[in-house]
Amino acid sequence: MPHSVTPPAEGESPAKAENVVEETPVEQTAVGAVEAEKPEVGEASAQENEDAPMQDAPEAESEAEAAPTEPKRSEVKLEDLFAGMDSDDDEFPSSAPGVKKEISSSPEMPSSPGDAGVALKASDPELMRSFYQRLFPWRYLFQWLNHSPTPTNDFGHREFAFTLQNDAYLRYQSFQTADLLRKDVLRLMPSRFEIGPVYSANPRDRKTLRNSTAFKPLSKELCFDIDLTDYDDIRTCCDKANICNKCWQFMTMAIKVVDAALRDDFGFEHIMWVYSGRRGAHAWVCDKKARAMDDHKRRAIANYLEVVRGGAQSGKKVNLRRPLHPHISRSLDLLKSHFQEDVLEAQDPWRSPERAENLLKLLPDPQLAESLRKKWDASPGRSSSSKWADIDAVAKTGASKNLDTRALLDAKQDIVLEYTYPRLDIEVSKKLNHLLKSPFVVHPGTGRVCVPINTKNLEEFDPLSVPTVQELIKEIDEWKNSEADGDDDDAEKDGSKHPIQDWEKTSLKPHIEQFRSFVIALMKDERERDVKIKREREEEGPEAMEF
Repeated sequence: MPHSVTPPAEGESPAKAENVVEETPVEQTAVGAVEAEKPEVGEASAQENEDAPMQDAPEAESEAEAAPTEPKRSEVKLEDLFAGMDSDDDEFPSSAPGVKKEISSSPEMPSSPGDAGVALKASDPELMRSFYQRLFPWRYLFQWLNHSPTPTNDFGHREFAFTLQNDAYLRYQSFQTADLLRKDVLRLMPSRFEIGPVYSANPRDRKTLRNSTAFKPLSKELCFDIDLTDYDDIRTCCDKANICNKCWQFMTMAIKVVDAALRDDFGFEHIMWVYSGRRGAHAWVCDKKARAMDDHKRRAIANYLEVVRGGAQSGKKVNLRRPLHPHISRSLDLLKSHFQEDVLEAQDPWRSPERAENLLKLLPDPQLAESLRKKWDASPGRSSSSKWADIDAVAKTGASKNLDTRALLDAKQDIVLEYTYPRLDIEVSKKLNHLLKSPFVVHPGTGRVCVPINTKNLEEFDPLSVPTVQELIKEIDEWKNSEADGDDDDAEKDGSKHPIQDWEKTSLKPHIEQFRSFVIALMKDERERDVKIKREREEEGPEAMEF
Protein backbone atom coordinates (compact mmCIF):
# COMPACT_ATOMS: atom_id res chain seq x y z
CA MET A 1 0.00 0.00 0.00
CA PRO A 2 1.31 3.45 -0.79
CA HIS A 3 1.05 4.78 2.75
CA SER A 4 2.98 1.85 4.16
CA VAL A 5 6.29 0.46 2.97
CA THR A 6 8.10 -2.76 3.69
CA PRO A 7 11.82 -2.55 2.85
CA PRO A 8 13.05 -5.12 0.32
CA ALA A 9 14.42 -8.38 1.63
CA GLU A 10 18.13 -8.65 2.16
CA GLY A 11 19.90 -9.33 -1.10
CA GLU A 12 16.97 -8.31 -3.25
CA SER A 13 17.96 -6.16 -6.19
CA PRO A 14 16.38 -2.73 -6.23
CA ALA A 15 17.13 -2.18 -9.90
CA LYS A 16 13.53 -2.79 -10.92
CA ALA A 17 12.30 0.33 -9.10
CA GLU A 18 11.58 3.19 -11.46
CA ASN A 19 11.81 5.88 -8.81
CA VAL A 20 15.40 5.09 -7.87
CA VAL A 21 17.36 7.98 -6.43
CA GLU A 22 21.08 7.71 -7.07
CA GLU A 23 23.79 9.13 -4.85
CA THR A 24 22.85 12.67 -5.86
CA PRO A 25 22.74 15.77 -3.68
CA VAL A 26 19.23 16.22 -2.40
CA GLU A 27 18.92 19.82 -3.55
CA GLN A 28 19.55 18.76 -7.11
CA THR A 29 17.14 15.87 -6.81
CA ALA A 30 14.42 17.82 -5.06
CA VAL A 31 14.61 20.96 -7.18
CA GLY A 32 16.09 20.15 -10.54
CA ALA A 33 14.48 16.79 -11.01
CA VAL A 34 11.03 17.52 -9.68
CA GLU A 35 9.80 19.19 -12.85
CA ALA A 36 11.82 17.03 -15.22
CA GLU A 37 10.69 13.69 -13.82
CA LYS A 38 7.23 14.50 -12.48
CA PRO A 39 4.83 11.81 -13.74
CA GLU A 40 1.80 12.68 -15.76
CA VAL A 41 -1.32 13.12 -13.67
CA GLY A 42 -3.59 10.12 -14.07
CA GLU A 43 -4.63 6.86 -12.53
CA ALA A 44 -1.07 5.61 -12.57
CA SER A 45 0.24 8.59 -10.62
CA ALA A 46 1.15 7.63 -7.07
CA GLN A 47 0.06 11.03 -5.83
CA GLU A 48 -3.45 10.83 -7.29
CA ASN A 49 -4.12 7.10 -7.06
CA GLU A 50 -3.62 5.42 -3.71
CA ASP A 51 -4.37 2.02 -5.24
CA ALA A 52 -1.06 1.80 -7.05
CA PRO A 53 1.60 0.23 -4.79
CA MET A 54 4.60 2.39 -4.11
CA GLN A 55 7.86 0.81 -5.11
CA ASP A 56 10.64 0.67 -2.58
CA ALA A 57 13.50 2.76 -3.80
CA PRO A 58 17.03 2.00 -2.62
CA GLU A 59 18.80 4.09 -0.09
CA ALA A 60 19.24 7.73 -1.02
CA GLU A 61 21.35 10.15 0.89
CA SER A 62 20.50 13.73 1.68
CA GLU A 63 22.99 16.57 1.58
CA ALA A 64 23.16 16.47 5.33
CA GLU A 65 24.33 12.87 5.22
CA ALA A 66 27.11 13.63 2.78
CA ALA A 67 28.49 16.30 5.05
CA PRO A 68 30.75 15.13 7.87
CA THR A 69 28.84 16.92 10.62
CA GLU A 70 25.97 19.34 10.72
CA PRO A 71 27.45 22.56 12.18
CA LYS A 72 26.27 23.98 15.47
CA ARG A 73 23.63 21.29 16.02
CA SER A 74 24.48 21.26 19.71
CA GLU A 75 23.50 24.93 20.03
CA VAL A 76 19.78 24.16 19.87
CA LYS A 77 18.34 25.30 23.21
CA LEU A 78 16.30 22.25 24.07
CA GLU A 79 15.41 23.54 27.50
CA ASP A 80 13.60 26.39 25.72
CA LEU A 81 12.01 24.18 23.08
CA PHE A 82 10.72 21.47 25.36
CA ALA A 83 10.65 22.97 28.83
CA GLY A 84 6.96 22.13 29.27
CA MET A 85 5.09 19.21 27.82
CA ASP A 86 1.91 21.21 27.42
CA SER A 87 3.27 24.63 26.53
CA ASP A 88 2.66 26.54 23.33
CA ASP A 89 4.83 26.04 20.25
CA ASP A 90 6.50 29.42 20.50
CA GLU A 91 9.55 28.29 18.55
CA PHE A 92 7.44 27.81 15.43
CA PRO A 93 6.03 30.70 13.37
CA SER A 94 2.62 32.14 14.14
CA SER A 95 0.52 34.63 12.25
CA ALA A 96 -0.33 36.44 15.48
CA PRO A 97 0.03 40.21 15.65
CA GLY A 98 3.53 41.20 16.60
CA VAL A 99 5.13 38.44 14.57
CA LYS A 100 6.75 40.26 11.73
CA LYS A 101 7.10 37.46 9.21
CA GLU A 102 3.85 35.92 8.04
CA ILE A 103 3.34 33.17 5.52
CA SER A 104 0.61 33.86 3.00
CA SER A 105 -1.84 31.18 1.94
CA SER A 106 -0.87 32.18 -1.59
CA PRO A 107 2.62 33.20 -2.70
CA GLU A 108 1.39 36.41 -4.33
CA MET A 109 -1.02 37.46 -1.55
CA PRO A 110 -4.10 38.02 -3.73
CA SER A 111 -6.97 40.15 -2.51
CA SER A 112 -8.79 37.03 -1.30
CA PRO A 113 -6.11 34.66 -0.02
CA GLY A 114 -8.65 32.21 1.42
CA ASP A 115 -10.31 31.69 -1.96
CA ALA A 116 -6.92 31.22 -3.58
CA GLY A 117 -6.02 28.59 -0.99
CA VAL A 118 -9.12 26.55 -1.79
CA ALA A 119 -8.41 26.74 -5.53
CA LEU A 120 -4.91 25.30 -5.16
CA LYS A 121 -4.28 21.57 -5.37
CA ALA A 122 -3.33 19.80 -2.16
CA SER A 123 0.08 18.95 -3.62
CA ASP A 124 0.88 22.58 -4.44
CA PRO A 125 4.33 23.28 -2.92
CA GLU A 126 3.41 26.71 -1.55
CA LEU A 127 0.26 25.36 0.05
CA MET A 128 2.21 22.50 1.61
CA ARG A 129 4.89 24.91 2.79
CA SER A 130 2.27 26.95 4.63
CA PHE A 131 0.84 23.80 6.19
CA TYR A 132 4.18 22.40 7.38
CA GLN A 133 5.36 25.80 8.62
CA ARG A 134 2.21 26.91 10.37
CA LEU A 135 0.00 23.94 11.21
CA PHE A 136 1.93 20.69 11.54
CA PRO A 137 2.38 19.69 15.24
CA TRP A 138 6.15 19.17 15.15
CA ARG A 139 6.66 19.34 18.93
CA TYR A 140 4.07 16.71 19.74
CA LEU A 141 5.30 14.44 16.95
CA PHE A 142 8.78 14.67 18.48
CA GLN A 143 7.55 13.95 22.00
CA TRP A 144 5.41 11.05 20.75
CA LEU A 145 8.32 9.31 19.04
CA ASN A 146 10.94 10.37 21.59
CA HIS A 147 8.89 9.44 24.70
CA SER A 148 10.43 12.39 26.50
CA PRO A 149 10.56 16.20 26.20
CA THR A 150 14.35 16.07 25.78
CA PRO A 151 16.14 14.25 22.94
CA THR A 152 16.96 10.55 23.20
CA ASN A 153 17.97 7.90 20.71
CA ASP A 154 14.31 6.95 20.41
CA PHE A 155 14.05 9.97 18.12
CA GLY A 156 17.66 10.51 17.05
CA HIS A 157 18.03 6.94 15.73
CA ARG A 158 14.55 6.83 14.22
CA GLU A 159 14.26 6.39 10.45
CA PHE A 160 12.18 8.80 8.39
CA ALA A 161 11.51 8.34 4.69
CA PHE A 162 10.47 11.14 2.33
CA THR A 163 8.42 10.83 -0.85
CA LEU A 164 9.41 13.82 -2.98
CA GLN A 165 7.19 15.62 -5.47
CA ASN A 166 8.76 13.65 -8.36
CA ASP A 167 8.04 10.35 -6.51
CA ALA A 168 11.72 9.89 -5.61
CA TYR A 169 11.95 8.08 -2.27
CA LEU A 170 14.55 9.05 0.33
CA ARG A 171 15.14 6.50 3.08
CA TYR A 172 17.26 6.44 6.24
CA GLN A 173 16.80 10.10 7.12
CA SER A 174 17.26 10.91 10.82
CA PHE A 175 17.14 13.99 13.01
CA GLN A 176 18.12 14.89 16.55
CA THR A 177 15.33 17.39 17.18
CA ALA A 178 11.89 18.32 15.90
CA ASP A 179 13.23 21.58 14.52
CA LEU A 180 15.84 19.80 12.37
CA LEU A 181 13.14 17.50 10.97
CA ARG A 182 10.92 20.49 10.30
CA LYS A 183 13.68 22.39 8.50
CA ASP A 184 14.45 19.45 6.23
CA VAL A 185 10.79 18.96 5.39
CA LEU A 186 10.48 22.65 4.51
CA ARG A 187 13.62 22.39 2.37
CA LEU A 188 12.61 19.25 0.47
CA MET A 189 8.82 19.72 0.52
CA PRO A 190 7.95 15.99 0.34
CA SER A 191 4.42 15.02 -0.64
CA ARG A 192 4.42 12.88 2.50
CA PHE A 193 6.80 11.15 4.89
CA GLU A 194 6.82 7.76 6.59
CA ILE A 195 8.04 6.73 10.02
CA GLY A 196 10.22 3.66 10.50
CA PRO A 197 11.93 1.93 13.42
CA VAL A 198 14.53 3.04 15.93
CA TYR A 199 17.89 1.57 14.88
CA SER A 200 20.94 0.52 16.87
CA ALA A 201 22.87 3.42 15.31
CA ASN A 202 22.08 6.66 13.57
CA PRO A 203 20.57 5.69 10.18
CA ARG A 204 22.64 8.36 8.46
CA ASP A 205 25.83 6.69 9.71
CA ARG A 206 24.95 3.14 8.67
CA LYS A 207 27.53 3.04 5.84
CA THR A 208 30.35 4.15 8.12
CA LEU A 209 29.92 1.23 10.52
CA ARG A 210 32.71 -1.35 10.30
CA ASN A 211 30.35 -4.19 11.09
CA SER A 212 27.26 -4.04 8.87
CA THR A 213 25.37 -6.38 11.19
CA ALA A 214 25.66 -3.76 13.94
CA PHE A 215 22.99 -1.72 12.17
CA LYS A 216 19.63 -3.29 12.93
CA PRO A 217 16.13 -2.19 13.98
CA LEU A 218 15.55 -2.25 17.73
CA SER A 219 12.04 -1.00 18.32
CA LYS A 220 8.95 0.41 16.65
CA GLU A 221 5.27 0.82 17.39
CA LEU A 222 3.08 -2.16 16.55
CA CYS A 223 1.02 -0.98 13.57
CA PHE A 224 -2.14 -2.10 11.81
CA ASP A 225 -3.51 -1.00 8.46
CA ILE A 226 -7.13 -1.35 7.31
CA ASP A 227 -8.25 -0.26 3.83
CA LEU A 228 -11.78 -0.13 2.45
CA THR A 229 -10.68 -1.49 -0.93
CA ASP A 230 -10.38 -4.85 0.82
CA TYR A 231 -14.17 -4.67 1.32
CA ASP A 232 -15.00 -4.13 -2.36
CA ASP A 233 -16.55 -7.60 -2.71
CA ILE A 234 -19.11 -6.86 0.02
CA ARG A 235 -19.74 -3.10 -0.08
CA THR A 236 -22.29 -1.98 -2.67
CA CYS A 237 -22.25 1.80 -2.23
CA CYS A 238 -18.69 2.49 -3.40
CA ASP A 239 -15.59 0.79 -4.74
CA LYS A 240 -11.88 1.39 -5.23
CA ALA A 241 -10.77 4.74 -3.77
CA ASN A 242 -14.32 6.04 -3.27
CA ILE A 243 -15.93 6.10 0.17
CA CYS A 244 -19.10 7.34 1.82
CA ASN A 245 -20.50 7.30 5.34
CA LYS A 246 -22.29 4.00 4.63
CA CYS A 247 -19.15 2.01 3.85
CA TRP A 248 -17.12 3.86 6.48
CA GLN A 249 -19.12 1.80 8.98
CA PHE A 250 -16.92 -1.16 8.00
CA MET A 251 -14.00 0.86 9.36
CA THR A 252 -15.95 1.63 12.54
CA MET A 253 -16.56 -2.10 13.06
CA ALA A 254 -12.92 -2.90 12.43
CA ILE A 255 -11.61 -0.32 14.89
CA LYS A 256 -13.99 -1.55 17.60
CA VAL A 257 -12.93 -5.19 17.23
CA VAL A 258 -9.17 -4.66 16.92
CA ASP A 259 -9.04 -2.04 19.67
CA ALA A 260 -10.94 -4.32 22.08
CA ALA A 261 -8.63 -7.25 21.33
CA LEU A 262 -5.45 -5.21 21.78
CA ARG A 263 -6.62 -3.82 25.12
CA ASP A 264 -8.46 -6.81 26.61
CA ASP A 265 -6.40 -9.70 25.27
CA PHE A 266 -2.91 -8.19 25.21
CA GLY A 267 -3.15 -5.45 27.83
CA PHE A 268 -2.02 -2.57 25.60
CA GLU A 269 -3.08 0.89 26.74
CA HIS A 270 -1.59 3.52 24.43
CA ILE A 271 -3.30 2.90 21.09
CA MET A 272 -3.77 5.70 18.57
CA TRP A 273 -6.01 5.30 15.52
CA VAL A 274 -5.29 7.64 12.60
CA TYR A 275 -7.37 8.35 9.50
CA SER A 276 -5.30 7.62 6.39
CA GLY A 277 -6.62 10.65 4.51
CA ARG A 278 -8.83 8.83 2.04
CA ARG A 279 -10.28 5.37 2.67
CA GLY A 280 -8.54 3.70 5.59
CA ALA A 281 -7.21 3.83 9.12
CA HIS A 282 -3.92 3.00 10.84
CA ALA A 283 -3.39 1.86 14.42
CA TRP A 284 -0.22 2.75 16.32
CA VAL A 285 0.27 0.67 19.49
CA CYS A 286 2.78 2.74 21.43
CA ASP A 287 3.23 0.83 24.71
CA LYS A 288 6.87 0.12 25.48
CA LYS A 289 6.30 -3.66 25.49
CA ALA A 290 4.71 -3.38 22.05
CA ARG A 291 7.58 -1.32 20.64
CA ALA A 292 10.14 -3.84 21.88
CA MET A 293 8.53 -6.89 20.23
CA ASP A 294 10.51 -8.79 17.61
CA ASP A 295 9.12 -9.99 14.27
CA HIS A 296 8.07 -13.35 15.69
CA LYS A 297 5.81 -11.76 18.33
CA ARG A 298 4.42 -9.22 15.87
CA ARG A 299 3.57 -12.02 13.45
CA ALA A 300 1.85 -13.96 16.23
CA ILE A 301 -0.42 -11.03 17.13
CA ALA A 302 -1.19 -10.36 13.46
CA ASN A 303 -2.17 -14.00 12.92
CA TYR A 304 -4.26 -13.94 16.09
CA LEU A 305 -6.32 -11.06 14.69
CA GLU A 306 -6.60 -12.42 11.15
CA VAL A 307 -9.93 -14.17 10.61
CA VAL A 308 -10.98 -13.22 7.07
CA ARG A 309 -8.54 -14.85 4.66
CA GLY A 310 -8.36 -14.87 0.88
CA GLY A 311 -9.23 -12.46 -1.92
CA ALA A 312 -12.46 -11.68 -3.74
CA GLN A 313 -12.38 -14.94 -5.73
CA SER A 314 -11.36 -17.28 -2.92
CA GLY A 315 -14.84 -18.51 -1.92
CA LYS A 316 -15.45 -19.02 1.78
CA LYS A 317 -13.13 -16.68 3.67
CA VAL A 318 -13.95 -17.58 7.28
CA ASN A 319 -13.33 -21.11 8.54
CA LEU A 320 -13.24 -21.24 12.31
CA ARG A 321 -12.90 -24.11 14.73
CA ARG A 322 -15.55 -24.71 17.34
CA PRO A 323 -16.00 -23.88 20.14
CA LEU A 324 -15.24 -20.29 19.25
CA HIS A 325 -12.31 -18.51 20.85
CA PRO A 326 -13.39 -15.85 23.40
CA HIS A 327 -12.01 -13.15 21.12
CA ILE A 328 -14.30 -14.33 18.30
CA SER A 329 -17.31 -14.58 20.62
CA ARG A 330 -16.67 -11.04 21.87
CA SER A 331 -16.31 -9.81 18.29
CA LEU A 332 -19.63 -11.38 17.30
CA ASP A 333 -21.31 -9.56 20.17
CA LEU A 334 -19.77 -6.26 19.03
CA LEU A 335 -20.76 -6.84 15.41
CA LYS A 336 -24.33 -8.16 15.67
CA SER A 337 -26.07 -4.80 15.52
CA HIS A 338 -23.73 -3.58 12.77
CA PHE A 339 -24.53 -6.65 10.68
CA GLN A 340 -28.24 -5.92 10.78
CA GLU A 341 -28.10 -2.14 10.32
CA ASP A 342 -24.92 -1.42 8.36
CA VAL A 343 -24.70 -4.57 6.24
CA LEU A 344 -28.16 -6.04 5.65
CA GLU A 345 -30.05 -2.74 5.57
CA ALA A 346 -27.51 -0.13 4.42
CA GLN A 347 -25.44 -2.24 2.00
CA ASP A 348 -28.15 -4.75 1.00
CA PRO A 349 -25.39 -7.07 -0.30
CA TRP A 350 -27.59 -9.89 -1.69
CA ARG A 351 -30.38 -8.01 -3.46
CA SER A 352 -29.31 -9.04 -6.97
CA PRO A 353 -29.48 -12.74 -8.01
CA GLU A 354 -25.74 -12.72 -8.74
CA ARG A 355 -24.82 -11.51 -5.27
CA ALA A 356 -27.41 -13.79 -3.66
CA GLU A 357 -25.48 -16.71 -5.14
CA ASN A 358 -22.51 -15.68 -3.00
CA LEU A 359 -24.66 -16.18 0.09
CA LEU A 360 -26.02 -19.54 -1.07
CA LYS A 361 -22.49 -20.85 -1.68
CA LEU A 362 -21.68 -20.23 1.99
CA LEU A 363 -24.51 -22.48 3.26
CA PRO A 364 -23.53 -26.06 4.21
CA ASP A 365 -26.66 -27.82 2.85
CA PRO A 366 -27.20 -27.99 -0.97
CA GLN A 367 -30.91 -28.85 -0.64
CA LEU A 368 -31.55 -25.86 1.59
CA ALA A 369 -29.64 -23.62 -0.84
CA GLU A 370 -31.73 -24.87 -3.78
CA SER A 371 -35.02 -24.24 -1.93
CA LEU A 372 -33.91 -20.70 -1.12
CA ARG A 373 -32.85 -20.10 -4.72
CA LYS A 374 -36.31 -21.04 -6.00
CA LYS A 375 -37.98 -18.82 -3.40
CA TRP A 376 -35.86 -15.83 -4.31
CA ASP A 377 -36.24 -16.35 -8.06
CA ALA A 378 -39.99 -16.15 -7.52
CA SER A 379 -39.60 -12.87 -5.60
CA PRO A 380 -37.12 -10.70 -7.52
CA GLY A 381 -35.90 -7.63 -5.66
CA ARG A 382 -36.26 -9.27 -2.26
CA SER A 383 -34.15 -7.40 0.31
CA SER A 384 -31.09 -8.86 1.96
CA SER A 385 -32.73 -8.63 5.38
CA SER A 386 -35.61 -10.77 4.11
CA LYS A 387 -33.26 -13.27 2.46
CA TRP A 388 -31.29 -13.61 5.69
CA ALA A 389 -34.50 -14.32 7.61
CA ASP A 390 -35.56 -16.81 4.90
CA ILE A 391 -32.65 -19.11 5.79
CA ASP A 392 -34.12 -20.06 9.15
CA ALA A 393 -37.70 -19.95 7.91
CA VAL A 394 -37.08 -22.37 5.03
CA ALA A 395 -34.90 -24.60 7.21
CA LYS A 396 -37.80 -25.05 9.63
CA THR A 397 -40.11 -26.25 6.82
CA GLY A 398 -38.01 -29.37 6.38
CA ALA A 399 -36.79 -28.44 2.92
CA SER A 400 -33.71 -30.52 3.63
CA LYS A 401 -34.22 -33.95 5.21
CA ASN A 402 -30.60 -34.24 6.34
CA LEU A 403 -30.12 -30.69 7.60
CA ASP A 404 -27.48 -30.32 10.31
CA THR A 405 -28.78 -27.42 12.40
CA ARG A 406 -25.49 -27.06 14.26
CA ALA A 407 -23.58 -26.76 11.00
CA LEU A 408 -26.12 -24.21 9.76
CA LEU A 409 -25.67 -22.08 12.91
CA ASP A 410 -21.89 -22.23 12.55
CA ALA A 411 -22.16 -21.26 8.88
CA LYS A 412 -24.33 -18.25 9.73
CA GLN A 413 -21.80 -17.08 12.32
CA ASP A 414 -19.04 -17.39 9.73
CA ILE A 415 -21.12 -15.34 7.28
CA VAL A 416 -21.64 -12.57 9.85
CA LEU A 417 -17.88 -12.45 10.44
CA GLU A 418 -17.08 -12.49 6.73
CA TYR A 419 -19.25 -9.40 6.23
CA THR A 420 -18.25 -7.48 9.36
CA TYR A 421 -14.90 -8.64 10.81
CA PRO A 422 -11.78 -6.46 10.18
CA ARG A 423 -9.89 -7.14 6.98
CA LEU A 424 -6.31 -6.37 7.95
CA ASP A 425 -3.27 -5.87 5.77
CA ILE A 426 -1.30 -8.03 8.18
CA GLU A 427 2.01 -7.58 6.33
CA VAL A 428 2.11 -4.08 7.83
CA SER A 429 2.05 -5.60 11.32
CA LYS A 430 4.52 -8.46 10.89
CA LYS A 431 7.79 -6.61 10.36
CA LEU A 432 9.72 -4.43 12.77
CA ASN A 433 11.32 -2.49 9.90
CA HIS A 434 8.05 -1.61 8.16
CA LEU A 435 7.44 2.09 7.47
CA LEU A 436 4.04 3.73 7.85
CA LYS A 437 2.72 7.15 6.87
CA SER A 438 3.06 9.75 9.62
CA PRO A 439 0.02 11.20 11.36
CA PHE A 440 -0.92 14.73 10.27
CA VAL A 441 0.58 14.54 6.81
CA VAL A 442 -1.70 15.58 3.94
CA HIS A 443 -3.10 13.03 1.50
CA PRO A 444 -2.04 14.39 -1.93
CA GLY A 445 -5.18 13.14 -3.66
CA THR A 446 -7.89 14.36 -1.27
CA GLY A 447 -6.04 17.12 0.55
CA ARG A 448 -7.34 15.75 3.86
CA VAL A 449 -5.09 15.69 6.90
CA CYS A 450 -4.34 12.30 8.51
CA VAL A 451 -5.90 13.13 11.87
CA PRO A 452 -6.28 10.91 14.94
CA ILE A 453 -9.65 9.21 15.41
CA ASN A 454 -11.29 9.61 18.81
CA THR A 455 -12.39 6.09 19.74
CA LYS A 456 -14.52 7.45 22.58
CA ASN A 457 -16.78 9.01 19.94
CA LEU A 458 -16.06 6.54 17.18
CA GLU A 459 -19.58 6.56 15.73
CA GLU A 460 -19.39 10.32 15.26
CA PHE A 461 -16.21 10.32 13.13
CA ASP A 462 -16.96 11.44 9.58
CA PRO A 463 -14.06 11.02 7.14
CA LEU A 464 -15.73 13.37 4.66
CA SER A 465 -15.69 16.23 7.18
CA VAL A 466 -11.98 15.92 8.02
CA PRO A 467 -10.42 19.27 7.12
CA THR A 468 -8.44 19.68 3.93
CA VAL A 469 -5.25 21.69 3.77
CA GLN A 470 -6.99 24.24 1.54
CA GLU A 471 -9.76 24.74 4.10
CA LEU A 472 -7.28 25.12 6.93
CA ILE A 473 -5.32 27.88 5.19
CA LYS A 474 -8.60 29.64 4.43
CA GLU A 475 -9.61 29.43 8.10
CA ILE A 476 -6.38 31.14 9.15
CA ASP A 477 -6.97 33.89 6.62
CA GLU A 478 -10.52 34.39 7.88
CA TRP A 479 -9.15 34.67 11.43
CA LYS A 480 -6.69 37.33 10.29
CA ASN A 481 -9.45 39.21 8.49
CA SER A 482 -11.54 39.24 11.67
CA GLU A 483 -8.57 40.73 13.52
CA ALA A 484 -8.30 43.44 10.89
CA ASP A 485 -11.94 44.33 11.58
CA GLY A 486 -11.03 45.30 15.16
CA ASP A 487 -11.31 42.08 17.16
CA ASP A 488 -9.08 41.58 20.21
CA ASP A 489 -5.64 40.15 19.65
CA ASP A 490 -4.84 36.47 19.96
CA ALA A 491 -3.53 36.52 23.49
CA GLU A 492 -6.56 38.38 24.84
CA LYS A 493 -9.00 36.03 23.11
CA ASP A 494 -7.38 33.03 24.69
CA GLY A 495 -6.80 34.69 28.05
CA SER A 496 -3.19 33.54 27.98
CA LYS A 497 0.15 35.30 27.94
CA HIS A 498 1.28 33.65 24.70
CA PRO A 499 -0.14 34.27 21.23
CA ILE A 500 -2.51 31.62 19.93
CA GLN A 501 -0.82 29.24 17.53
CA ASP A 502 -2.10 29.02 13.97
CA TRP A 503 -3.45 25.48 14.37
CA GLU A 504 -5.62 26.73 17.25
CA LYS A 505 -7.40 29.05 14.82
CA THR A 506 -8.57 26.18 12.61
CA SER A 507 -10.72 23.04 12.64
CA LEU A 508 -7.48 21.10 13.18
CA LYS A 509 -7.48 22.24 16.81
CA PRO A 510 -9.48 19.34 18.38
CA HIS A 511 -7.37 16.80 16.52
CA ILE A 512 -4.05 18.26 17.68
CA GLU A 513 -5.38 18.62 21.22
CA GLN A 514 -6.35 14.94 21.16
CA PHE A 515 -2.86 14.05 19.92
CA ARG A 516 -1.27 16.20 22.62
CA SER A 517 -3.31 14.48 25.35
CA PHE A 518 -2.30 11.09 24.00
CA VAL A 519 1.38 12.05 23.95
CA ILE A 520 1.30 13.47 27.48
CA ALA A 521 -0.31 10.29 28.83
CA LEU A 522 2.28 8.16 27.03
CA MET A 523 5.23 10.18 28.37
CA LYS A 524 3.79 10.15 31.88
CA ASP A 525 3.50 6.37 31.77
CA GLU A 526 7.06 6.04 30.45
CA ARG A 527 8.40 8.31 33.19
CA GLU A 528 6.55 6.48 35.96
CA ARG A 529 7.72 3.14 34.63
CA ASP A 530 11.34 4.30 34.55
CA VAL A 531 11.10 5.62 38.13
CA LYS A 532 9.60 2.34 39.31
CA ILE A 533 12.32 0.27 37.64
CA LYS A 534 15.04 2.51 39.09
CA ARG A 535 13.55 2.21 42.58
CA GLU A 536 13.33 -1.59 42.33
CA ARG A 537 16.96 -1.81 41.24
CA GLU A 538 18.08 0.38 44.11
CA GLU A 539 16.14 -1.76 46.59
CA GLU A 540 17.52 -4.99 45.16
CA GLY A 541 21.09 -3.72 44.84
CA PRO A 542 22.46 -4.47 48.36
CA GLU A 543 20.69 -7.82 48.52
CA ALA A 544 22.17 -8.87 45.22
CA MET A 545 25.65 -8.57 46.73
CA GLU A 546 24.88 -10.97 49.59
CA PHE A 547 25.68 -14.67 49.17
